Amino acid sequence: MTTNQLSLSDSYTDQNWGWLIQEHEVSFDSLEIRKRLSNLENPCYIVKDNETLGIGTQRSDTHDKKNTFETRAYTPAFQPGQLGDPEFKKTYGTKYSYYAGAMANGIASEEMVIALGKAGFLASFGAGGLVPARIETAIQRIQQALPNGPYGFNLIHSPAEPALERGSVDLYLKYGVRCVEAAAFIALTPNVVRYRVAGLSLNADNEIEIKNRIIAKISRREVAAKFMEPPPEKIVQQLLAQGLISDQQAALAAKVPMADDITAEADSGGHTDNRPLVSLVPSIIALRDEIQAKYQFARPVRVGAGGGIGTPEAALAAFAMGAAFVVTGTVNQGCVEAGACEHTKKLLSQADMADVAMAPASDMFEMGVKLQVLRRGSFFPMRAQKLYDLYNTCNSIEEIPAAVRASLEKQVFRKNLDTVWEETKIFFEGRDPSQIVSAEKDPKKKMALIFRWYLGFASRWSNTGEKGREMDYQIWCGPCIGAFNAWVKNSYLEDVKNRRVADVAEHILRGAAFLYRIQMLRNQGVIVPPELGRYYPLRLSLIL
Repeated sequence: MTTNQLSLSDSYTDQNWGWLIQEHEVSFDSLEIRKRLSNLENPCYIVKDNETLGIGTQRSDTHDKKNTFETRAYTPAFQPGQLGDPEFKKTYGTKYSYYAGAMANGIASEEMVIALGKAGFLASFGAGGLVPARIETAIQRIQQALPNGPYGFNLIHSPAEPALERGSVDLYLKYGVRCVEAAAFIALTPNVVRYRVAGLSLNADNEIEIKNRIIAKISRREVAAKFMEPPPEKIVQQLLAQGLISDQQAALAAKVPMADDITAEADSGGHTDNRPLVSLVPSIIALRDEIQAKYQFARPVRVGAGGGIGTPEAALAAFAMGAAFVVTGTVNQGCVEAGACEHTKKLLSQADMADVAMAPASDMFEMGVKLQVLRRGSFFPMRAQKLYDLYNTCNSIEEIPAAVRASLEKQVFRKNLDTVWEETKIFFEGRDPSQIVSAEKDPKKKMALIFRWYLGFASRWSNTGEKGREMDYQIWCGPCIGAFNAWVKNSYLEDVKNRRVADVAEHILRGAAFLYRIQMLRNQGVIVPPELGRYYPLRLSLIL
């Protein structure tokens, strides 16, 4: 017997499902067996001829055992759309329990959201870090292409620039954006509460209707709890007093959770606490069950999994732990539709799991918050950390030693810091003028804004492909990119020019469904060799 044939383990106990398969329907050829295992639309019946196992896909109606084989193991038809919670698909109008998470500064671009939406996937536009005018343009374009959805927009917590957070909510309410992905929140703000509560009403059956859906991306139990419980009464009353919500909406707020869905975000690119997926997801699900038992919401909050989802194995593991849906991020940044330059995509396609590092975040620089970035081919992690160390040891730009300042101006900023400050003022005058007012009074605040100039431009350079700045590119990236690259090696997806977000999404889910069936056979004592049990991402036109 060759190594690429099915066989039975020593622990296999002979079983008979009572189903007969016609001899002419059975194949013992390894290539044909693989083809049938990969055909997820048909069931697979494993039969035994002496010591050799074969496979059939159709049961016989006859009870005559002549010219038939008895079924020894079985796996049903199982398609990608069956993975996850059907309510997720119903709520967002998708074909799959999967969505592409937002990557700030438009990396999760209009093209990405539209391409995935047309393929039946939810995707969240990367609105974080963008000014309202840019977000408004994206809303108009996406709504024109996907008038009936599915699509979402990111709402990122912006403690350093509250005007941006407020401006995003104003736009989402103005244009009727019905799904936002709330990210990087440490505590609830009036802005995110306003978005949620302003979408509450009663329908004709006197049932609460939730028009404004929230998917909260979290990595800590205490933050998850805030989104699983009703909006804080204090904030609700504040919004009511300001005339931003109605009396009815204020009353209904106590009967619904802040979010419809929670994404338990593990070791991801960008903002992350580097939590292991297998620890985080069960913990958040258990928390959801505790809170649901207390409040008895009509519709319990769903819990999905993100961070580290870059292969079929990872997706299947998340679903096996009880995730209602899965979320991808890093693997999408290397796709054709992503708002990143070709050099960035090429670096991502070459990365291994260890080619990542933590570096200070621009949006929460003063708080010491870090995010995960690609270390391969970039000095950004090292240079950003140097700036944060200086921020901690100096109270102003003037306190920086002359030699150190000269080095910064030559190697990092490539211009005089006084010039950087003038450019920073111009930037914030059109974005949030209060930042300049505060900085003029506080030298340390001024230093932080100057340092954030580099951190902010580093991510922009990665998106636009700034020539000469390649070694300063800030590329948000999780370790799953290494697993993804290893999986697609020697397939058509190895070439970055072939990496389209809808293809990647369908292969991850199709591969997870394939592996689910393989595991079912293994649980029945069938030994499936690697050659037959591994999912290869072939062009979808050759599969479907």
